[in-house]
Amino acid sequence: MKTTAITLFAALLFASCGEQPKKETTEKEEEKTVKETEATAVPKLRHVVLFKFKETSSEADIQQVEEAFNALPSKISEIKGYEWGTNNSPENLNKGLTHCYFLTFASEEDRDTYLTHPDHVAFGDIAGPHIADVLVVDYWTE
Repeated sequence: MKTTAITLFAALLFASCGEQPKKETTEKEEEKTVKETEATAVPKLRHVVLFKFKETSSEADIQQVEEAFNALPSKISEIKGYEWGTNNSPENLNKGLTHCYFLTFASEEDRDTYLTHPDHVAFGDIAGPHIADVLVVDYWTE
């Protein structure tokens, strides 16, 4: 009898550990979740920088600029997010702008601190001689 009770208890315990059935969500519920997430999302200040390098700049020069820009997030705590890449659009509408840097800030004050930060100024000294054109766009996410 005792063995039967233990076996029954073990079987019930094992059965209760199984995978729980997943609740089916409707498209309307998923849409509501997305809207709620968007409504509670904290706006972020995006700072987009695009570079066109001088034709006289070597690959080594461009790599030095890339490395210097890539080091900024570890030196400037106000940078909350960072991505970068090079153009690969087949549309040929980049007007020679080849490098895109995408920074995120929590506030305009953080962005302004970044702009005047000694490490950003030093980056400008490295990049300046190699930049033929630059485009900067800042915007708040919605």
